[in-house]
Amino acid sequence: MFCRVALILLFFAAHTLVCAAQPVRIATKRFTSNIVLGDIANLWLNQSGIETEHRPQLGDTRFLWEALLAGEIDIYPDYTGTLLRETLVRQELEPFELDSALASYGLRMSAPLGMNDSYILGMKEDRARELDVHTISDLNRYPDLRFGFSTQFMDRSDGWPTLRTTYSMPHTFVRGIDHDLAYVGIESGTIDVMDLYATDAEVEIYNMRPLEDDLGHFPEYQAVFIYRADLATRAPDVPALLDSLREAITVEVMRSLNFRVVEGRESESQVAAAFLSGEFELENPLVLEEVTMWDQLRQHTKEHVILVLFSLAAAILISIPLGIIAAKLPRLGSLILGIVGVIYTIPSLALLVFMIPLLGVGGPPAMVALFLYSLLPIVRNTHAGLIGIPQPLSESADAIGLSPMAKLLKVELPLAAQSIMAGVQTSAVINIGTATLGALIGAGGYGQPILTGIRLSDTGLILQGAVPAALLALVAQGVFSLVERVFIGEGLR
Repeated sequence: MFCRVALILLFFAAHTLVCAAQPVRIATKRFTSNIVLGDIANLWLNQSGIETEHRPQLGDTRFLWEALLAGEIDIYPDYTGTLLRETLVRQELEPFELDSALASYGLRMSAPLGMNDSYILGMKEDRARELDVHTISDLNRYPDLRFGFSTQFMDRSDGWPTLRTTYSMPHTFVRGIDHDLAYVGIESGTIDVMDLYATDAEVEIYNMRPLEDDLGHFPEYQAVFIYRADLATRAPDVPALLDSLREAITVEVMRSLNFRVVEGRESESQVAAAFLSGEFELENPLVLEEVTMWDQLRQHTKEHVILVLFSLAAAILISIPLGIIAAKLPRLGSLILGIVGVIYTIPSLALLVFMIPLLGVGGPPAMVALFLYSLLPIVRNTHAGLIGIPQPLSESADAIGLSPMAKLLKVELPLAAQSIMAGVQTSAVINIGTATLGALIGAGGYGQPILTGIRLSDTGLILQGAVPAALLALVAQGVFSLVERVFIGEGLR
């Protein structure tokens, strides 16, 4: 009895120590104003002596919401309109019901930060002037206009489906596109109208004309921080610190901060630190550690290689036995090939979302997703290599009395080795390319500079991720070609 009580006390003591040691985890979506808000919260809590962990550009709304519910993160910036019209849309809530609805999920909401970062539609100023367009209703005079909306806006309950109904819009050329790439499309003239955020610095940079929402379709998007209710116990100062930012960040302030990031090429954390120092007159401004391009490259390479090595190694260990079973047991083989084929067709973003409730965010879910995508080429090539062995060779092995296992190891696998190696090589190349998507859920790697470069329209940053990924794929091909030459005899090749 005494031992049992001691173990229980030890467990709770260890649990308390783990919780106390765990930093407050802050995450953000993939657009600039949200990242800046995350950095403001991160530095503000740091300044007050609270240990934090910041995961910028973790993903879109659904990623962050699932991660928050799963306890993988503690805080992220969001907007009341998004919560009402997207995240909790099925509950058909009124704004005053939002606090109680969040409480039912074990969540809380900070005081409004002061900005209504609403959706608006926009056109290039010269194009809008040419067509004399000032309001959204004016667009109906030109049914041939080309619309390019962010992928979220295309499906949201306050987005295109209901906007089209509210304004009886006749337009048929409506395409989903990444929000940051839509600005490139506007600038190049391939689209005429896009959705904007009220705080986008690009409104000024690209000389956009925001169109008046003359029928009042869009709700208010008051910026707030959503956080787990258990922070009140784990880090009791956090709610009051977040509330102390009440009304401190207006639309004009946020747009100027975004402008410094997008046009001035300052980092989000530098801009956040400057804002806090100016707004709250901090005596000891936060000192930010400068990270060089080479430091970032080393870090991204390390993260990317780890993702690829672990997922590919696991895939090789599982796929080759599955391929052997598929070749030896044709009926079961059809099922195995069908399952790995179906897995391969699942969209990568959907698979990453499915992984969050099970494995959280970061490296583990990305590795599992990459492992699943790596199965098909190796399983299929192992199966094809084994069933493609000439019948006379197989019969010769039976004739000399080899056991089934000896026949597999000494005859069949060596003959199928080149096909198996080709499958591994294909999986490796696919894995390296797909691993860039891991950055969407905080796994890092070469996808991180690519996402940042797209967001800031910075070709140099995009190349910092794309070129090393391509080089790593070439290195992988070279390594497996060398392995093939060393371990597979010339006669078998």
